[in-house]
Amino acid sequence: MKYIINTPEGTRDRLFSECRERRQVQRSLTGLFARRGYAEVITPELEFYDLFLQSGSPMPQEQMVKLIDRAGRLLVLRPDSTTPIARVAATKLAAVPLPQRLYYDQTVFRAGREHRGGSSEIAQCGVELIGAGGRKADLEMIALAVDALKACGLARFHVELGHVGFFRELTARVDMPADTVEQARELIEGKNFAALGDLLEPYRGQAACEPLRRLSRLFGGAEVLDEAETLSGGSDALDYLRDLYGELKSAGYGDYIRFDLGMVHQIDYYTGVVFRGYVEGAGDAVLSGGRYDTLVESFGRRAQATGFAVDVDAAAACLPPAVLPRVETVVHFGEGELSRALAEVDRRAPGTCELSPCRALESTLALARERGAGEVLVLENGTERRVAL
Repeated sequence: MKYIINTPEGTRDRLFSECRERRQVQRSLTGLFARRGYAEVITPELEFYDLFLQSGSPMPQEQMVKLIDRAGRLLVLRPDSTTPIARVAATKLAAVPLPQRLYYDQTVFRAGREHRGGSSEIAQCGVELIGAGGRKADLEMIALAVDALKACGLARFHVELGHVGFFRELTARVDMPADTVEQARELIEGKNFAALGDLLEPYRGQAACEPLRRLSRLFGGAEVLDEAETLSGGSDALDYLRDLYGELKSAGYGDYIRFDLGMVHQIDYYTGVVFRGYVEGAGDAVLSGGRYDTLVESFGRRAQATGFAVDVDAAAACLPPAVLPRVETVVHFGEGELSRALAEVDRRAPGTCELSPCRALESTLALARERGAGEVLVLENGTERRVAL
């Protein structure tokens, strides 16, 4: 029986149009980030596992791809870009004044659950605004998130805003153990309405219980903020989101903004506004980010920060199918004609002209017909002629 070599689970080959679409998205995003004043950084694909322990990263260790170095130390393939960049900002860039605008275009690696069909290699383009807190920085980041999806060539998309402070305000009003709070967070994030109701049943007499029960359903347009305010009796986090929305709307971003107050993922990592970008045709968010004001400090430098990452392949998959260029001309060249042949290929649109590797003209003609070309350009002895097919 012949052994078939496949790619490891969670990885795959990308061919032709997929490569073109990926590069198109990457060029569009990195070009936008550079125009907005962000400078590129590249971090190692291998990091010490302790880096993520020190940062308090909430990513479960079973999702990290681990290796052992020659000294027996535990390494991981980079599972996220924000934590290594926070390390860089606190160490290599410690003498550089804040704020720092940094962007990256690199792959992260995550070990998904078996047979779930997810990708273990995730190409990401993202930005980190380090050393800037408050309203203006959040406005810049949310507007840049919308502009990033526009730059990719996507038409039907929206960005959902949430605020981890709202969840914290509500749970602070309910007398429940910390592990129950964490269970509630997971159920709200997963929009598991029935299980959340069962979990909160013992606390139904407390005033903040009903807002918590409704939290996973509070998503939609700006009217969600009014509903949440009525349920909760008011909140600083809601007031802040309303203020951001007013400014974004006046700047022309209002049609792209929605809200999801049940967006409480990685609650210990994020400290304020969180957001995700959704595109019609994608099964999950293609953009994710938010404010993380304590991460850089875990590496020795106090600095507020916010940022986001775009899943490049997910965004590219939502683009209209790319049409590969058709070979129009095959160049048959004789001895001493290589430079002329290459110049002919280079002056034409990419993919529409190619060199023939054949020695005999008859073989080149057969190759050109097979490729669907319309002509063969023959360069020999300083002359040229065209053979129509």
